[in-house]
Amino acid sequence: MTPLAAEVNENLAQISNYLVYSSMAVYTLAFLAHIAEWIFGSRSKVGRTAAALTSAKDTAGAAGAPAVQVRGKGGTAVLDKPKVVTRSTAGARDVPDGPGAAGGTEDGDLYGRIAVSLTTLAFVIEAAGVVARAMSVQRAPWGNMYEFSLTFSTVAVGAYLILLALKKNVRWMGLILVTTVLLDLGIATTWLYTASDQLVPALHSYWLWIHVSTAIICGAVFYIGATGTVLYLFRDSYEAKLAGGGTPGRFASSVMERLPSAATLDKFSYRINAAFFPLWTFTIIAGAIWAGDAWGRYWGWDPKEVWSFVTWVAYACYLHARATAGWKGRKAAYLALFAFACWIWNYYGVNILLNGKHSYAGV
Repeated sequence: MTPLAAEVNENLAQISNYLVYSSMAVYTLAFLAHIAEWIFGSRSKVGRTAAALTSAKDTAGAAGAPAVQVRGKGGTAVLDKPKVVTRSTAGARDVPDGPGAAGGTEDGDLYGRIAVSLTTLAFVIEAAGVVARAMSVQRAPWGNMYEFSLTFSTVAVGAYLILLALKKNVRWMGLILVTTVLLDLGIATTWLYTASDQLVPALHSYWLWIHVSTAIICGAVFYIGATGTVLYLFRDSYEAKLAGGGTPGRFASSVMERLPSAATLDKFSYRINAAFFPLWTFTIIAGAIWAGDAWGRYWGWDPKEVWSFVTWVAYACYLHARATAGWKGRKAAYLALFAFACWIWNYYGVNILLNGKHSYAGV
């Protein structure tokens, strides 16, 4: 490499670092905007879920169905659009989705839109940082944990923005997503940072683009599914408490009543995990083919290989449990969280704590 080329690559690496830190600053602003969305949304009256859960006791007609409201508009009666009702996986509760983080208020919605706009801007800046890093090393920017972490958070935010663009009701995830992205980038820039360098010999292959890219995509989307699963568990407990005549605290009510119903969250997580499980299967197969090309064997029970397989088995068990009547609901949700925990351990724990042919964490 000529001195001029080396200087250009160094400048690109510095630009990448600058863009990453700039994206963190914008993500922080998005975090504050999401906080404002939840705060202003809490000022509205969001007791719709509790009313729906108790309506069967007080209203004749369809059991558990929210009453259709009639409001006056001049001299004409106008029927409000009926709320969407989804059936719980356990088949015990029919509950409408909440109004979202904004709580149905104009102020809350304004801050929510600002938060999404800032998240989009931060995503563009971070993606540019990943591209600059790739240009500085002249390869796929996935050669160490620092680069993997940058791409992981970028893909996670990109998936979230795609769901929003498809008109999916996922803005409730914004605060959690931005918080974890900031945590991911903080860990990456503080403890995992690795200067621009060339790959270890085993990674010099076109399979780097195929195998690692699919692993990143799967991990990012599995994270979104895990987020929905965690919120499902909280929302399910909240609905069960209301159905049993309990009285949740004011804070719990304010938060839980604005989320989608437990059934909606459960269905969301299941569809996300089921859609990308085949891609994770392909990731493992691609890794085995790459191992055969690089090391002369397709499978050697390396720690990374073992935990990738354990993660696959865990998600397979979850999908099977989700389709089995006795394991729907919370039991299946625990399996989904265990599967994602295996993925996280496979990334952080195996790369940092265990030794093997995949021990090129760069930290």
